[in-house]
Amino acid sequence: MDSTKKNNPVYSTSDTAKVALTEEEWKKILPADVYYIARQKGTERAWTSKFESFKEVGTYYCAACGNPLFKSDTKFESGCGWPSFYEPISKSSIIYTPDNTHGMVRTEVQCGRCKGHLGHVFDDGPPPTGLRYCINGVVLDFEKAKEAEKNYKEKPAQ
Repeated sequence: MDSTKKNNPVYSTSDTAKVALTEEEWKKILPADVYYIARQKGTERAWTSKFESFKEVGTYYCAACGNPLFKSDTKFESGCGWPSFYEPISKSSIIYTPDNTHGMVRTEVQCGRCKGHLGHVFDDGPPPTGLRYCINGVVLDFEKAKEAEKNYKEKPAQ
């Protein structure tokens, strides 16, 4: 766990309790870039996320609270400039809210645990869902699949 998460008392990849902090409290525990997107509904520039063309196997979590959001096998190359997924881990991992800002009609996706802004969902994704969850990489954490990592480390040297 890095120092940012150590300073965040609500960060947990296993706790499902809803998180309700004041904006002042969030500002104290989140890095500025995560706060800007998660709490102020900002957007990172397209093509700048380390997760845009990331291929590791594992789980993506909310960077603000640790809530599991997406499995890597639901990630796909959408060409939109942000990490894209076709399905969240569970129905409760994401909250959907109407977003009519900037003269557009969209559906915002928020973390189901802390209500942090993640991005938007569109209906132009691949099967089986036909959905494209377009997510700001700044608000994602990633953990490699334990089994894959274990198998790799135990593989005999060639």
